[in-house]
Amino acid sequence: MTSPLSHDSASADLVPVHGFADDFASVLEDSTGHRSTIGCVIPAYNEEESIGAVIQGLLDQTRVPDVIHVVVNNTSDATVKIASEYAGPHEIITDLGEQFTEVFVHDIGKNPDKKVGALNYGYALVEGYDYLLGVDGDTIADPRAVEYLEIEAVSDSRIGGISAIYSIDDRPIKGLVGKFLIAGQRTQFAAFNLQNLLRGRNMAVLGGQFSIFSTTALREVMKENRQSTPWVKDSEVEDSLLSLQIKSAGYLTKISPYARADVGGMTTLRGYDAQQVKWTYGSIELMWPGQRGDTKGQPFHPNLRLRWWENFGMLTNLFVRVAFLTLLAGSLSIGAFVFSPLWLIPPVVAVLLNLRIAATMKNRNSRDLLFAGLMLPAEIFMWVRISHFLRSWTRFLSRKKVDNWAMQAKAERGGGSAHWLPLVLLVVVIVAMSIIWMMLGPLVQSTILWIGWPVVGVVTVLQTLTMVFKLLRRHQGYKV
Repeated sequence: MTSPLSHDSASADLVPVHGFADDFASVLEDSTGHRSTIGCVIPAYNEEESIGAVIQGLLDQTRVPDVIHVVVNNTSDATVKIASEYAGPHEIITDLGEQFTEVFVHDIGKNPDKKVGALNYGYALVEGYDYLLGVDGDTIADPRAVEYLEIEAVSDSRIGGISAIYSIDDRPIKGLVGKFLIAGQRTQFAAFNLQNLLRGRNMAVLGGQFSIFSTTALREVMKENRQSTPWVKDSEVEDSLLSLQIKSAGYLTKISPYARADVGGMTTLRGYDAQQVKWTYGSIELMWPGQRGDTKGQPFHPNLRLRWWENFGMLTNLFVRVAFLTLLAGSLSIGAFVFSPLWLIPPVVAVLLNLRIAATMKNRNSRDLLFAGLMLPAEIFMWVRISHFLRSWTRFLSRKKVDNWAMQAKAERGGGSAHWLPLVLLVVVIVAMSIIWMMLGPLVQSTILWIGWPVVGVVTVLQTLTMVFKLLRRHQGYKV
């Protein structure tokens, strides 16, 4: 088995993050007398393109999980066949010494609970281990990710789970739309990771992509919530709900400043739309006061504060853009528009903020910088995100029962056209507003402009001040 974790091997390339790197090194020294056990669970659904690289990535870790269970569900491709090539025992020599692990592949066939069912199946196999490492079937971690997660988890018994820093490897991506969407998602991940790191490394969502959970904490969650399994099928965002429950049980939910993993990104508009609507819808369900179905709304939960700010920010972005374009068109129609250089300040600040976020990305490239600096790509991506925001809230408030998991799976297969609905509605709204505007008298038109421009101006100033605060905030050496 593995030799104890050594100070030299695990602290060699730590980037100084104020005093954390020194604290981390001291944790390494204190960890030499204990070695935990880690059971890895990989829920896999139609992952034939990535599952081999995911398993190999785990076998290439400096700290190899003690066992790896690939739980294949509802699959219709060669996932089982490819994963089975890695099945069996593996003796591995790493920087930490000789290690042993065994890979098991479970094809559980048709599973109505989808990913949740696969995760719970895997939990039953590893509940006797100290930690459960959850890895998505398209996530490839850096070689020292498990080592870093384990070291910190062992160092503090209050930690219920730790997430890696997520990004997307954009090198294999082909096509203009795919490259554009991946660049936007890389920026989206970077901003989210940075926010969590700067909030005392408190992770709002222990993403299932690559997170380690204390099985003691999972058992406590099951007991407190009268659940027979850690994950429940009631929520569209099973990882967010479990993170809330772990926090409510008195444990910490953290994000590692060093462990990193590349996740699978969405390269089509319909796939990205379905994924984001599902995530946003599930988050709204957790935020909403009271109870929807079997999901208890927890609007004041500390892990949801960031979610509230995200939704408020999207609402503000929607209002400012729609109001500005409406007032601009109205002013031009009656020859009342007067250009002011002050209107250039918000987009300039936004570009500077995007560039600063791009600068914090550890593996940034020219595409990330161009996405942030050219303004137009980031602006188009913001409109795409606004469409997800509107569709999610509309679907939620309509109380229409929809299987968002099934819709995402359909979109990833190339089916569905709901992602065009916001654009169609936008065109309809523009036409309707244009007709209404032309029906109004000159006095009413002038009054609307006289009231509207100051309101938009005040909201824009407040939004710009918020961006300036983020722009000037110290990032404490973190790299995402």
